Amino acid sequence: MVGPSITDDERRVANTRLQVGFVVLVGISAGLVAIQGGATPLQIGAAVVAGLVLGGVLLYWLRRWSAQFRRETNRRRPRR
Repeated sequence: MVGPSITDDERRVANTRLQVGFVVLVGISAGLVAIQGGATPLQIGAAVVAGLVLGGVLLYWLRRWSAQFRRETNRRRPRR
């Protein structure tokens, strides 16, 4: 029988990196939009911080939604 290709620890590390990357991507994106809009350096910094906060909130919401989705999906799946 073939087992999973990665261990649970490797999966946790990969998940954490993906989540951090997602939040950083949202934060940098906000900063780039501010630069495109001609913002001052202070405004760009504020946009990056606000983007990081927004990315964290969005990640929290996505994690709760995915947990609920998994619960509902498992409930509908017939047991063998």
